[in-house]
Amino acid sequence: MDTPVPPPTERAARRRDRHGRGMRGPLAPPQVPLSVSRSDAFDDLVRDAAERLERRWPQLAEVEFAVQDVPPPTPDLADTDVVPLGQLITAGASGKGPRNRIVVYRRPVEIRAKGRDERALLVHEVVVEQVAELLGLSPENVDPRYGEE
Repeated sequence: MDTPVPPPTERAARRRDRHGRGMRGPLAPPQVPLSVSRSDAFDDLVRDAAERLERRWPQLAEVEFAVQDVPPPTPDLADTDVVPLGQLITAGASGKGPRNRIVVYRRPVEIRAKGRDERALLVHEVVVEQVAELLGLSPENVDPRYGEE
């Protein structure tokens, strides 16, 4: 007597549900910090630093904040061992071009920071320094807590 062959979907489901354990789910639910990637967490740090400064300096609402993994190779930095942590890209002189942009480089910042708190502090300092350059002020005037640990 022949046994009936189950349909393909039932067969596949039975094969994946070995030992009655059910299907494997995600490693961590979305609300747990484990499910946030390192780059997403870094983006959040830059966003938090920018929002904090925008409350003090409303003109920063017109500035675009961005994150790139590494700085682009430039001929003026090729001869030095200096790797920038951030960069200010100003809008064209006519004002018709793209708006001012502050870029924070993720990998150089992550390499210099030993832990999450130190990384957050370093990101904030890089953003403050770039905003100070844009506004033509000292970093201490942009954020009175600059340089404090």
